[in-house]
Amino acid sequence: MTASSMFSGKKSFSNEEIFKIIKSENIEFIRLQFVDINGQVKNMAIPSTQIERILNNEIMLDGSSIKGFRNIETSDMYFYPDKSTFCILPWRSKECGSKVARLICDIYNTDGTPFEGCPRNNLKRVMAEAAKLGYSLNAGPEAEFFLFKRDANGVATTETHDLAGYYDVGPEDLGEDVRADIVKTLHQMGFEIEASHHEVARGQHEIDFKYADALTTADNVVTFKVAVKAIAAQHDLHATFMAKPIFGINGSGMHINMSLSKDGKNSFLDESKPYQLSQEALWSIGGILKNVKGFTAITNPTVNSYKRLVPGYEAPVYLAWSAANRSALVRVPAKRGKSTRFELRSPDPTCNPYLAFAAVITAALEGIKNQIDPPAPVDANIYQLSERERKRYKIDSLPGSLIESVELMEKSNVAREALGDHIFNEFISAKRIEWDAFRVVVTPWELERYLDKY
Repeated sequence: MTASSMFSGKKSFSNEEIFKIIKSENIEFIRLQFVDINGQVKNMAIPSTQIERILNNEIMLDGSSIKGFRNIETSDMYFYPDKSTFCILPWRSKECGSKVARLICDIYNTDGTPFEGCPRNNLKRVMAEAAKLGYSLNAGPEAEFFLFKRDANGVATTETHDLAGYYDVGPEDLGEDVRADIVKTLHQMGFEIEASHHEVARGQHEIDFKYADALTTADNVVTFKVAVKAIAAQHDLHATFMAKPIFGINGSGMHINMSLSKDGKNSFLDESKPYQLSQEALWSIGGILKNVKGFTAITNPTVNSYKRLVPGYEAPVYLAWSAANRSALVRVPAKRGKSTRFELRSPDPTCNPYLAFAAVITAALEGIKNQIDPPAPVDANIYQLSERERKRYKIDSLPGSLIESVELMEKSNVAREALGDHIFNEFISAKRIEWDAFRVVVTPWELERYLDKY
């Protein structure tokens, strides 16, 4: 077994295998990685000579310094590394000349119980609830990003790296070499890359990797974002997963393709039914559409997220589903068999994937448990429908701002169930603080519009 097999999600490394890899690869440091409630990657670097203490769960952290974790009175916590995630970080050997590996960790309390505020622990909890019903979730994300130039001081600008468009090639697509280096790096880390290409907007790119179970995919998303930023920096570029960095062009989404399996079979496939979709698939879609407004703050968690969720820029804002229509919030791609799935098109890559997947699983299972039928599919281009026509179809819209989403989330039992009380309350509090900070800022738009006029 090699360090690049980490993403198989099937077998964990033994302690002895990790010891051998550290010695044979001359690894000097181990990064213990986790995320806060905002999905920001955090880590502690430990000399590899301490690997026995690491694998024995003896390394502590101060939870009071991590957003959404603990207060100062109960701040001691422990890293519990997931040995299946052991992996060498290829870019670190290029940058510093020494090899660095990482282990993704769960955070535990001092009494040896999983910390309820750890997003990864929370996703495991939700997956366990799904397993009680016989289901497991497969997820495949499509995370878009922009490449921007840096100024003479190395500070990121919003000047795009190229002016190319969808599926363009060189010389217009100046991102080919960057994407190629990212793909090579991800291959070294065990990813199975399915496609990479230039996206619709100038400077915008997409690299797709193979689906996996929800936990493995969430781990992959955070690793993907770290790798993309690291490789872009080696090209003197800044990679951003911000939802809408430039006005007037498409923003970046993170469509989530998902399916449920039971007894090793795709639960969404029924070749005898319309669209070859099972009743469970339809109920799952019904659960998503009924509850999506209540969990949109989780899948679209920043003030800027709602600058993307406007009509006209390929971002779905209307609560409908379709077997093909990309203007619908939920789309069912054409492939069937094991690939039968639906695609939730509203999330953006600023979300915490552990929380986003927890919300989507919970909403889908809510649909199954309560047999929530979705409305009839909408095949018309919803963007081109008038407001009156949308009312006739009874097509609702996603919330239009972060504060609207937060207020809907506060009333959502599904969102609370998906996050658990601790993360739910901390998340709401953090987002209200974020909105208040935005609300009082005087923006350049206001100065341009009002300063001379009034």
